[in-house]
Amino acid sequence: MSQYKIEAATGQHIGDRKEQQDRIALFAAPKAPGYMMAVLADGMGGLAGGALAAEQVIRTAQQVFERFSPLTDNVETMLNMIGHEAHTVIKLSGISSEKQPHSTMVLLVLTPERSAIWAHVGDSRLYRFDGPNFAERTTDHSYVEKMISEGRLAREDAKDHRLSNLLVNVLGTATGELFVTINRHDGLKPGDSFMLCSDGLWHYFNDAELGAAIAMNSPREASEMLIKKARARAAGSNADNCTMAIVKLVAPPKEFKDYKAEKMRRAV
Repeated sequence: MSQYKIEAATGQHIGDRKEQQDRIALFAAPKAPGYMMAVLADGMGGLAGGALAAEQVIRTAQQVFERFSPLTDNVETMLNMIGHEAHTVIKLSGISSEKQPHSTMVLLVLTPERSAIWAHVGDSRLYRFDGPNFAERTTDHSYVEKMISEGRLAREDAKDHRLSNLLVNVLGTATGELFVTINRHDGLKPGDSFMLCSDGLWHYFNDAELGAAIAMNSPREASEMLIKKARARAAGSNADNCTMAIVKLVAPPKEFKDYKAEKMRRAV
């Protein structure tokens, strides 16, 4: 019997914007039974440009994951490849379409060996929870995080800083060299959960609120509740697109015997 089963759901809201430029998807790997991937991209670059970039992230992730085989490939290498391939195509798309498309990216892969490997670019986040307890999250590739690491800004002042939306690393940028941050967690167990989300969601919640909502609800119920609460807290502002994926590991149902053993008669 497997040690856990995977429950997952996605959720989106357009916010107060004219267009939904976030993209979200869940994939299985045809050549890697038991592997799953969640992908989130937050597009930027004006109307249509951002959506174009986010779509490319999803398309690239799906194509690369479909070719993935654990017999010949490494998950970390695959995630890095997705980031750089999407980055190259988005830059080329910007030249051909005369737009300036950019996108963030966050990827999560779960393996049958009870490991979780994730990668991110930009300020779309992955959170990991142990039951209702916050365990860790990705660190934004943003200017305010750079200021925090250099001791020039206190973390409690970062959320509403006037430069909080300024990123130092995104897919499609023509300045600087792209880097993909990759991490992993081994020994997955029932009660562990993950959330991938864009800044249109995480901006309105603290770590404890997210952990409690996910632990106490199914992924679908938690998605609906968090989007509703985010919209309420964003009232009166020009709220951004809001997108998330929740992946939750739950204990499989217990199996009960529905038969009884009887003594076999001797063959004649």
